[in-house]
Amino acid sequence: MRSVLAGLCFFGTIAEAASKPDWLLNAAPFKARVSVRADGREVELNNGLLRRVIRLSPNAATVALDDLVSGQSLLRGVKPEAIVEMDGKRHEIGGLEGQPNYAFLRPEWIDQMRSDPAAFRFVGMATGKPEERLTWKRVRHHAPGVKWPPEGVSLRLDFVSPQTEPLASGKDVRVSVHYELYDGIPCYSKWIRVSNSSDRVVRLDRYSSEALAVVERVSEVDELSAGRTPPNIHVETEMAFGGMMASGANRRSFRWLPDPEFQTQVNYEKRTPCLLDVGPDLGPAQEIAPGGVFESFRAWVLPLDSTDRERSGLAVRRMYRLIAPWTTENPLMMHLVSSRGDAVTNAIDQCAAVGFEMLILSFGSGFDMENESTATMERAQNWASYAKSKGIEIGSYSLLASRRVGGGHDVVMPEGEKPAFGNSPCLESSWGTNYFRRLHEFHRDSGFTLLEHDGSYPGDVCGSERHPGHRGLADSRWNQWREISSFYKWSRSQGLYLNVPDHYFLTGSSKTGMGYREVNWSLPRDQQVIHTRQNIYDGTWEKLPSMGWMFVPLTEYHGGGPAATIEPLDRHLDHYERMMGCNLALGVQACYRGPRLFDTERTKAMVKSKVDWFKAHRDILESDLIHGRRADARDLDWMLHVNPNLKEKGLLAVFNPLEESVRRNLRVNLYYTGLTGTARLRGRDGRRQRLKLERDHTIEFPVTVPAQGMEWFVID
Repeated sequence: MRSVLAGLCFFGTIAEAASKPDWLLNAAPFKARVSVRADGREVELNNGLLRRVIRLSPNAATVALDDLVSGQSLLRGVKPEAIVEMDGKRHEIGGLEGQPNYAFLRPEWIDQMRSDPAAFRFVGMATGKPEERLTWKRVRHHAPGVKWPPEGVSLRLDFVSPQTEPLASGKDVRVSVHYELYDGIPCYSKWIRVSNSSDRVVRLDRYSSEALAVVERVSEVDELSAGRTPPNIHVETEMAFGGMMASGANRRSFRWLPDPEFQTQVNYEKRTPCLLDVGPDLGPAQEIAPGGVFESFRAWVLPLDSTDRERSGLAVRRMYRLIAPWTTENPLMMHLVSSRGDAVTNAIDQCAAVGFEMLILSFGSGFDMENESTATMERAQNWASYAKSKGIEIGSYSLLASRRVGGGHDVVMPEGEKPAFGNSPCLESSWGTNYFRRLHEFHRDSGFTLLEHDGSYPGDVCGSERHPGHRGLADSRWNQWREISSFYKWSRSQGLYLNVPDHYFLTGSSKTGMGYREVNWSLPRDQQVIHTRQNIYDGTWEKLPSMGWMFVPLTEYHGGGPAATIEPLDRHLDHYERMMGCNLALGVQACYRGPRLFDTERTKAMVKSKVDWFKAHRDILESDLIHGRRADARDLDWMLHVNPNLKEKGLLAVFNPLEESVRRNLRVNLYYTGLTGTARLRGRDGRRQRLKLERDHTIEFPVTVPAQGMEWFVID
């Protein structure tokens, strides 16, 4: 009877969620809570969008994971809450045994399942609220409504080793499994802590902080495509590196595996990827001293409630705003190619004159923050003081990987393998220790508040046994990742802005490349314009506009000669204006790379007018982008900013790549603006028009865009 009643309660929850608004339009009703069943046998995490139920007796194990938007059960089987390998022996943390079929989980089976006597046993729990995992010193404009830490609930389950099978290193080892569920989004976080209260060192060889038996997405009978289509769930971790996209950067920290207990799957070779395994693919191989604690990296799991690319991307972007809100910082930045004193002060003056907010002494400028001379620090302090007097932030560039430092300090790769960038120092060598000491010292004392950290740690392992920061190959990746992520977290606590061309967002970075091929900036100017809009269109499916930088080569970059560059700026003012419009109208900041931002009063007026317009509409321009028509140089292309929580709920930017004026009837879907009934449009000329939304949330209206030009419309 209890199982039937539980089912009725579950379906009642689904009906309740279905009657509430779309969480991407109004997240307010979806408050997270933790509740314990009256008999104490189950604890539930629920925010009206996602529901996780954990049976507590005879051992703790997740017995339900439900998508309350679609009404679908995501879980098909019971697994341990975590798995650890210590001193060479594998231990399951919680879990239940005896499920007869792993294709589905019937409620009545759960009461018949038993605890593995060798598994760590559940002994207690605690609830609370999410806490800061890193300190964010907020010193810049950020999106309205951003909160840190995120609001929601937390749950901790504690497990101890079974008395019937003590650990070889002592019985007093405790594993705590942590969960967070957030308000307003179907996303949870999970991680583990291993506490050693024994009198001996415990070696944690490997771990899995999440082992989740998820319903398969497709049923592939033959082996030709098996393993290529995992469940429709977005997973991210803090241990991400070596790529600008989440999919590539997380390949070392989680994986979708076949489930050996799923014997009834249709795939002939039983290779369906439906078991989520979260943990490093090497190590961590960490020694936990008596009284010591090890904490895993955190993972975030976001079940997607649709297969629509736009909606799924909006969900991921909402997640970033929640768990990495510093990614909404989006300063206008000039990349200076010189470090001569007069060039720096002139660039600061120009930034202040037109409304730019940051100046970076870019690669190729000649400034070297690794130089520990007194003169280097004095120059930096003088520039920082002058920049501050003008309301401008200043920073510089440092290359970490993709270089060889020699002296036994480079990574020692396994036979037949090469570093990701061809060469790389080991971050745990004595060179690495000194390098990070210098970065801390320089940014603590110089007044510089921006770092572009190029060639960041890409995940290279190191087999050296002579480097002071790691023992050998097994712990080398974990220790190097811990070194770089600790520095980024410290930087965030100091208010430093981090440009990192890798996916380090969840440990403190704000921006990476939007995605482009560098040599394309040596193409003729008219081609660069099209590539700009294509790159932004393609790069913002899962990135916020503020998370990716673009490029504007004021001077020659990777060749191309006069046909590829904007200097002299006044002579190519029309192209300069188009490049600024392409970026700013889509909420994206570019690397304006050159010796100056303007060369005449006319150029200065143009740049300032573009910046003023951007700042007047900044909140909506830095909101999510809806993908309209991708640029192809053949007809109008457009994108739509949306934010139902602002007064300006949308801003439509329409571009004309052709040599003649174009008039078209444009149909635009306004669903994600949150508007119903009618929408009011205001164009560049200030004229307003009120349009009725069709049943499919679209409006249709005529648009005229001048040759090689842009038009925009504010929607409220």
